Amino acid sequence: MADKSPAPFYCSNPFYTIKFFVLCHGFLQFSQLMTSGYMKSSISTIERRFGLSSQTSGMVASFHEVGNTMLIIFVSYFGSRVHRPRLIGCGAILVSVAGLVISVPHFVSPPYEYDQSISGSSSNTTDICLPNRKGPVTDVCTGSQRESNMILILLLFGQTLLGIGGVPIQPFGISYIDDFASPTNSPLYIGFIFAATALGPAVAFILGSFMLRFYVDIDKVSSAEVHITNKDPRWVGAWWLGFIFAASTVALASIPYFFFPREMPKEDEAARKNIGDMTKEEVAEKLKDKTPEEEGFTLFQFIKMFPVVLLRNLKNPIFVMVVFAMVNLSAMIAGLSTFLAKFLEQQFTLSASVANMILGAVNIPGAMLGIILGGALMKSCHFSLQQATLMCIISMAFCALFDVPLLFMGCPTQRIAGLDYSGSSGPWQLITPCNLKCNCSLSFFNPVCGQDRMEYLSPCFAGCIKININPITRAVMNYTECNCIIVNGAIGYAAPGHCSSSCAHFLMPFVLIAAISGFLGSLSHTPAFVLVLRSVKRQDKSFALGLQFLLLRVLAWLPAPVIYGSAIDTTCLLWQYKCKKRAGCRYYNHTAFRKSFVGIQLLFEICCFLSFCIVYVLLVRKEDEEEGEEEKRGASPKPTS
Repeated sequence: MADKSPAPFYCSNPFYTIKFFVLCHGFLQFSQLMTSGYMKSSISTIERRFGLSSQTSGMVASFHEVGNTMLIIFVSYFGSRVHRPRLIGCGAILVSVAGLVISVPHFVSPPYEYDQSISGSSSNTTDICLPNRKGPVTDVCTGSQRESNMILILLLFGQTLLGIGGVPIQPFGISYIDDFASPTNSPLYIGFIFAATALGPAVAFILGSFMLRFYVDIDKVSSAEVHITNKDPRWVGAWWLGFIFAASTVALASIPYFFFPREMPKEDEAARKNIGDMTKEEVAEKLKDKTPEEEGFTLFQFIKMFPVVLLRNLKNPIFVMVVFAMVNLSAMIAGLSTFLAKFLEQQFTLSASVANMILGAVNIPGAMLGIILGGALMKSCHFSLQQATLMCIISMAFCALFDVPLLFMGCPTQRIAGLDYSGSSGPWQLITPCNLKCNCSLSFFNPVCGQDRMEYLSPCFAGCIKININPITRAVMNYTECNCIIVNGAIGYAAPGHCSSSCAHFLMPFVLIAAISGFLGSLSHTPAFVLVLRSVKRQDKSFALGLQFLLLRVLAWLPAPVIYGSAIDTTCLLWQYKCKKRAGCRYYNHTAFRKSFVGIQLLFEICCFLSFCIVYVLLVRKEDEEEGEEEKRGASPKPTS
């Protein structure tokens, strides 16, 4: 009797099963989105650490889309012509490298020095009133401009690499699953991938909340040398630590992709039965004989086709208006995801850690739930194009209505000595007769709250002469003999930190209403995607999707963070200056900040709502025209006399 054949190679090798690929790809997309989302969770901390304006930080955040936009046309072309798993693995490694590059500015920068009143001798104190000081203390500017430029270049370069590395991951992964999964299981697998993808940004903000509780120079100084807590306005958290953690996770997730085959057996009973009896050599030979699908176009011809298809689809008014609606929706999401944490920090005097925890635990999961529910409604209710458009119109209408109250829910700007809230104030207005002889420096920032509930830029500007320090923790308890603080005719004192907010009761209602608004707006995401697919010709679907993603990146994800950042900068009351150059903002006009931030959000939502209304009118008109043509074709010819 002949020997039994070797144990089936296919059955014992997990790399030849699509289920294992789905598991690996879900983990990779989760870790990739966690890496890219982490930048948004730490953007306000990076601003504070390196003295960036909101416009500049918005540009840094949007640079992720530059690399993505540059290569999207090639991704559309290559399809199954390449070894997709290996290319996904290479992209993941590039994402990991990008995360490490973004963390490099921490290691090449000198230790962060917050402005403080504790030092070895009173002559070295920088922010209390010293009438005998010959002149105001100035910051050292040696090589400052060069270092600032290098840090910005590193951040932009890292973000660009992050975008390039992410190009092949989702499209190649989903197409690979769709090619080799059974038709019944493919939607389930892709749904699992999207769920893992949605979880990434939420975990990124929670990770940011955790990492920003550690001091930025945890690797350079001992905890005994740090005399402030994460609730102090001068605190800078360990933003770089999260990038190293996320980059390591992506590197780990990339390993399996170098062991998956270029093609694997289709997930159905017949394929498993035929290949299950094969040896390793027979499987390899069978796969070797298979060639990728030939498209009939060279890369040059494919690139030449893009403008032709673009013009053809631009003549389709339904496609144009749906894409315009999605551009507005994406622009709103891009701005909110970048600056909502900073908005909560400034508006309600929260720490970066608490603001990130709120976003990661409430707002982002609400938006993701809206996307999932929108897809479920489309599948279960079998909506027509008109019904899908009505769903988008209703969701965006309620989204905008829920955002209107947010214009009036927030904290007023704290009373800051010397600042004019009309926006015409300058640093010179901080110098008054009570602190004129103190020789205060405008470069240092150590806000204190006076006994009179007035906030001062530093103890020096409050005219404080003495400090009470806790002998055990070395933390400042309060500043005394403050000549600018007069309470009941007597000289008062000041406590370190911002004055406490009197409108904390608005925080939870604001967060809940914003979460509901995000949920309602997200309901339109999947129906809009379906409208794009069904509004173009069958042969144009792949091209139309590529064009859609290209337009969304160019018109929404790239400019939106810069637009939001520029609007935020216009509400600044007092700028920080480093070496005579404007850096980050010290104080914002809270009311103007809130109206600008929520106002831009409402503008995008209204434009999206109106675009879907136009789409509905176009669909009704198209249906009427088609019915008219059918009636003409069905009418019998008139009898001749």
